[in-house]
Amino acid sequence: LPIKKKPRTFYSAEQLEELEKMFQEDHYPDNEKRREIAAVVGVTPQRILVWFQNRRAKWRKLEKLSVKGNRKYPSSSA
Repeated sequence: LPIKKKPRTFYSAEQLEELEKMFQEDHYPDNEKRREIAAVVGVTPQRILVWFQNRRAKWRKLEKLSVKGNRKYPSSSA
């Protein structure tokens, strides 16, 4: 039997703003914090868990790119 995928969750601008604000405070919210965020944003704690996993992946990717970029064009101290 094929595995049923959950339908994609679309977030409003306000929800994303709130999630990004929470991400700036803490990249790894615990179970209790995820439940609080879910109540504020209006989605399930499971969706919050997945959003944070994806956001951390994006954050790591951006960090890696910025480190690579800094190495490519080192600032001269002359």
